[in-house]
Parts: sequence; C-alpha cells; structure tokens
Amino acid sequence: MKRTVAVVDYGMGNLRSVSQAVIHVAAGTGFDVAITADPDVIRAAERVVLPGQGAMRDCMAELAASGAKEAVLEAAATKPLLGVCVGMQMLLDHSEEQDTPGLGLIPGRVQRFRLEGRLQEDGSRYKVPQMGWNRVHQSRAHPVWDGIPDDSWFYFVHSFYATTGSPEHAAGETDYGLRFTCAVARDNIFATQFHPEKSAALGLALYRNFLHWSP
Repeated sequence: MKRTVAVVDYGMGNLRSVSQAVIHVAAGTGFDVAITADPDVIRAAERVVLPGQGAMRDCMAELAASGAKEAVLEAAATKPLLGVCVGMQMLLDHSEEQDTPGLGLIPGRVQRFRLEGRLQEDGSRYKVPQMGWNRVHQSRAHPVWDGIPDDSWFYFVHSFYATTGSPEHAAGETDYGLRFTCAVARDNIFATQFHPEKSAALGLALYRNFLHWSP
C-alpha cells in the first residue's frame, strides 16, 4: 500500500510550486501526494506539508474556513509536519501582522522588519519585503538538513520574521538587517521561512529529507 503525503490546500499562497516540488521528490519512493483540505485525507496521511504565502491573518482564517485546521493540529501532534513560509509563521504563538494569533505549536512570535533608513554593506537600502537569496546557518543538526551544507543559499520572500521563545527550537538562522530564526523544529515538526521549492537542488533535497525523516 502506498503511503501518502498531504499538501494542505486551504486556498492560500504557494500551493502549486510546493506541491510540484513534493511530487517531484516523491517519484519512485512509494509515496502518493494528495493536495487536499479534506480532514479525513489529512488524518490518513503519513506526513503533512503546510504551505503559506500572503497575510498571516488571511491564512489563519482560510485554514479554519477550509475545515482543515483541526486535522492539521492533530497531524502536528502525531506525524511529521513541514511548514513553509507563512506555514512556518502559523505554527508560532502570535504575529504582529494584524495582531494575529497563531496555532501555538512552537513558542515564538512573528515581527515586522523595521529597516527604514538602514543601508546594506554595498550602500543600498534594505527593501521590505525581502526578496532574494540568503545563506542559512544550521543552528543545530537535524535529519532534514542531511546532506545540505551549512551556510547554503535559500530563497526568501517575506516582510515578517520569527523569534523563537526558546533557542532549542531554532533550527536555522540567517541575516537581513539582523540575525533571525528562519527554520524551527520541535519533535515531529520542521518548518522554514524560506521557500525550498524555489531554492534549486538543495531545496529539493530538503523536501526529500522530509519524506524520509522518522522522528
């Protein structure tokens, strides 16, 4: 019997690019990929991917409206779950963006970049949203980092960044005007602020590692 990875479709964000990347790395592995908001399919899946892009309040509202929220919370308690971009921010306690509560699965908060008037080393202004490639420092070893060199480049698009309530939950850090957490991990949960699906071969390697991770 084939195993299933559920990519949660709640009508927001980077669903197509995430699902295509997961389908690509799942080929030949024995996994089926289900793009779904059906709670029963999410509950039956072996592992779950939670994408997200746009305003966090909208993402949280649409996740609840889709009927998938409770199934995602159940999945986060029992099976490997990967959050991507706003999908990572949603796992934390709270976001400054429109004063939005998160799912509270990992202690932490989401804050807006305050870089007005700041200059980068080359003399250019910091732009918000940040759009581009950053080196990611692996704060600690983790199976989802397997085979990915420390300080590798990953692609970011975001105006808000995460701060964790406890350093033990920080799995990756990067710099854009300040050092901030760009990957979090706890038990069976791993999540990234950057977009692995837009990060070439190393991003696909991260998705592949997630498929084979046994927390």
